[in-house]
Amino acid sequence: MGRRRKGRDIHGVLLLDKPAGLSSSQAVQRVRWLFQARKAGHTGTLDPFATGLLPVCLGEASKTAAFMLGADKTYEAHARLGIATDTADIEGSVTRDEPVPTLEAARVESVLQQFVGMIEQVPPMYSALKQGGKPLYELAREGLEIERKARTVTIHALELIDWSTPNLVFRVACSKGTYVRTLAEDIAQALGSCAHLRALRRTASGIFSGAMVSMETLESRARAGDAESLLLPPDAGLADWPVVELKDTAAARFSHGNPVASDTPGEGMVRVYGPGGRLLGLGERFPEKLLKPRRIMNF
Repeated sequence: MGRRRKGRDIHGVLLLDKPAGLSSSQAVQRVRWLFQARKAGHTGTLDPFATGLLPVCLGEASKTAAFMLGADKTYEAHARLGIATDTADIEGSVTRDEPVPTLEAARVESVLQQFVGMIEQVPPMYSALKQGGKPLYELAREGLEIERKARTVTIHALELIDWSTPNLVFRVACSKGTYVRTLAEDIAQALGSCAHLRALRRTASGIFSGAMVSMETLESRARAGDAESLLLPPDAGLADWPVVELKDTAAARFSHGNPVASDTPGEGMVRVYGPGGRLLGLGERFPEKLLKPRRIMNF
């Protein structure tokens, strides 16, 4: 019999304001420890130097995480033109240092708009993408440069927040897989310069935006024994999914992993609730009015 993982059965989503200096994994483990939770995961990595929204899924909420990984994101980026680093951020070593050309805000704004829409990006060497089973950043630290294929990403919106030579601040709403570090480098190149990110903050991920919980607040509430009130429901990240409600017999069948008949029209992924408003899991509807379980919640 496998050893049971230690911790409490606690379920929900925490909208953590990740501090700089922690990897996403380190932040999640800190949250898990503060809640003494048995299981925890996140829905999209932030670089250690970056701050902002990191949805942390505790317990059964972790079963929703995979469905949120492809969500659009919004970031506020602070780039420094004229200086490039090998990591394209403040954690790297300087590779170029050159004067910044004289640029009017209107010119910067015009160049930003050139990147709106579907664009091609070459992933940076300092990234978690794997080559032969090894993360690219490990190869980069060994001094290796591997050819990377360009990937198509979508920039939904780019807004100039501030331009004060040599500092550029912009807001970007983008698709999954977008490297904002690379975007800053490409924008700088189009402006006749180079750049690296001095700061990066994620302000939205999928349907989540707005109020976040700082690590300091979480630690304080954990000491007071009131941390659980900071959690959103386990399916909060999927609040834009349709809901199917099942009665007693169908609810029991679904909870045991069996397909059931569905009277509600439509097809695709849904949240499934049973009697008393209990979340049973996530299911998929098919045209023949069949509802198949995809994730079962074990509360």
